Amino acid sequence: MIFCGIKKTLFTAMLLTCATGPAIADNYPSKTITLVVPFAAGGTTDIVARIVADKLGKELGQSVIVDNRGGGGGSIGAGLVAKAAPDGYTLGVSTLSTHAVISACNPKVPYNPVKDFKAITNMASSPNVLTVNPKFPAQDFKQFLTHVKKNPGKLSFATSGQCSIQQMVGEQFKVETGTDILHVPYRGAGPALNDLLGGSVDMMFDNLPSSMSHIKADRLRALAVAWPNRLESLPNVPTFKELGLTAVNEPVWYGLVAPAATPDSIVQKLNAATVKVLKLPEVQERLRASGAEPVGNTPAQHSAEIRQEMERMHALVKKQNIQFDGS
Repeated sequence: MIFCGIKKTLFTAMLLTCATGPAIADNYPSKTITLVVPFAAGGTTDIVARIVADKLGKELGQSVIVDNRGGGGGSIGAGLVAKAAPDGYTLGVSTLSTHAVISACNPKVPYNPVKDFKAITNMASSPNVLTVNPKFPAQDFKQFLTHVKKNPGKLSFATSGQCSIQQMVGEQFKVETGTDILHVPYRGAGPALNDLLGGSVDMMFDNLPSSMSHIKADRLRALAVAWPNRLESLPNVPTFKELGLTAVNEPVWYGLVAPAATPDSIVQKLNAATVKVLKLPEVQERLRASGAEPVGNTPAQHSAEIRQEMERMHALVKKQNIQFDGS
């Protein structure tokens, strides 16, 4: 009798366990969702998040509120998401900065980009672009590379800060081309762009949306882009892959993540809703107008992207002996 009672109890527990996932998903969401953007308002990460959040809230039947928590190269906002309740009501935007670069540069970052998050999807990707001041003595990439190699240590590239995406692209470029270029970090992409426009620095490896208006106005000259194919908006600018620099031809991405213990049923519901939103013509139009391309892949695929970039950035930081000084 006791044995039968135990079997009955176990059977009941199994039934409850099986029912828990779908039940949670059915009741979710029942209140407002907060989407933490780990950077200040106005940047590409914020733009992508707001475009998706607006329609995602309508798809889920509850508001999705964007909460900008900048600082620490994105680590402050990402840290808040990692420590949030795993109930699907606090989500975060994953980026190369928050989930690859910062952890590679700073061993004291307060979270593990893989273990402390559950990937939902890659919302969008965006190209990087190599630009120079129009006064730079090169009209195309071939002339540019020749000039850089003839002047080792004399030319500089601006970035939004130490251990930024821009620095990582620049360092990867140096590795791939065997060149010696001075890194000049600024406190943000704005000041870096201003000095590039003013001619105080020679070049920048920037996210395209930040530089596009200057390129179109001939205030900057684009020499190469990191993208699978040439861009319709810049048809005369070759990709790094075309130029034989495959490792530099990696675009940036803007994903959606949740705290690690978030139930799979909620993750799957969020994935399905976000992918549906990313297929809407108006969302695709707005993303492309901002310089980003909608993606919408599976949780497993975005998780693999995060792991791959983590490994790549750790190897690059080690090879180039990049030190984080806390600034």
